[in-house]
Amino acid sequence: MKIFGREPTLIIGFIAAVVAALVALNFEWLTPGAGAAIVALVGGAVTAATTRPWAPGLFAGLVAAGGALLAEYGLHLSGELLASLAFLVVAGFALFGVRGQVTPVNNRAPISPRDGLIR
Repeated sequence: MKIFGREPTLIIGFIAAVVAALVALNFEWLTPGAGAAIVALVGGAVTAATTRPWAPGLFAGLVAAGGALLAEYGLHLSGELLASLAFLVVAGFALFGVRGQVTPVNNRAPISPRDGLIR
């Protein structure tokens, strides 16, 4: 499955890079922990949308985002450490928790030059 003609991991990576750049610009409204939570939520949503069963990917994203928000607003650690831990949780879930339980969605779209769905 592709999103905007690209692999889902490229979309997640692009969003993560944009959020990281915004965090680096030190906007008051975007802390490192909140940025990590945004990336975790988007990553979980994209993973859930592009795999079946969708629950493990969504669960991993929600847990990582919740952990990032809890760490940002409840635990007293540096922003850099919080963001790093959140991204580590996302990567760990993706590698050990989700990938072995899901398969890519088999999109059997009709092949039609009119619709641009030629593979």
